[in-house]
Amino acid sequence: MNTPAKLGAYALGLAVIFGGALGAGNAVGASGPAPTVDAHTIHATPTASQTGDHETHTATTPGPSATGKPVPGGLQVSQDGYTMLPQTLTLQPGKATDFRFSVIGPNGKPVTAYRTEHGKKLHLIVVSRDLGTFQHLHPELTGDGVWSVKLTVAEAGAYRAFADFAPERGGGLTLGVDLQAPGAQEPKALPATSRTATVDGYTVTLDGDLTPGTSSRLTLTLSKDGEPVTDLQPYLGAYGHLVALRAGDLAYLHVHPDGEPGDGTTLPGPQITFFAEVPSRGDYRLFLDFRHGGTVRTADFTVRAGDLPATTSSPAPAATPSASASHGDHEH
Repeated sequence: MNTPAKLGAYALGLAVIFGGALGAGNAVGASGPAPTVDAHTIHATPTASQTGDHETHTATTPGPSATGKPVPGGLQVSQDGYTMLPQTLTLQPGKATDFRFSVIGPNGKPVTAYRTEHGKKLHLIVVSRDLGTFQHLHPELTGDGVWSVKLTVAEAGAYRAFADFAPERGGGLTLGVDLQAPGAQEPKALPATSRTATVDGYTVTLDGDLTPGTSSRLTLTLSKDGEPVTDLQPYLGAYGHLVALRAGDLAYLHVHPDGEPGDGTTLPGPQITFFAEVPSRGDYRLFLDFRHGGTVRTADFTVRAGDLPATTSSPAPAATPSASASHGDHEH
């Protein structure tokens, strides 16, 4: 998949729970200030009642942080006994690198058996630390548990690589490592927040707001040359794929549609709706892969999650002179 422009449009009803605290332990530091996290917005792995029938692909059982809270996917190089082990951490700007890595299992050996998830056994996401560039790649398992893919970055700078996979006998995981392309580097600001993205003559409009701690409905509408796109093509078994990254620490979330092409209910555009629950205020980058006219493209947005919702408390009964009738302090 090309960088940075290939984005997947998601079919109706995407549900995501982006829970967790800021990374700890093996979490990698951010290039900017970490977003504010409120204790009331931290969520563990969603229950069936929280997600309904929607499908969410992220680390199914995030490891705990030092505070005991779950850690979002991608912040750690090791989790649940699995470790992402790259053979190189250095890339040459403008030149293709044969990027090779293994996933070491709990037994200390490279993992060789993976479940196929969304058409592939492993998805590799590579982004610049400033979240200005994005690649969604699919390495090949070359033998002895080594993954290989040609990786090219255009500019010098810091990058983050995420391996999104599910071992044959384990739950889904997302592990991340930092990569470096040496050379003169100029820090770049996060792309400005916007409701509209354009790529190759396509316009993608985003409606809805991210509200921390609640399920937020977001609708993407696709058009080309002013006409609605109603014939999106399947890509990896779906009409699109969405990757969300939190600015600052690059906490990772990979979402896939609830429906699938040919199920009789999932429409191939022009509107794609998903539901997102984010854990904190701050900026998030959304990368949407979609396929149309035989080509996969990427549309990207910067979205700002607003203030935390007000806590609702039941009013205390009126006080009475009797000490036994006093409610004292309430705990919420």
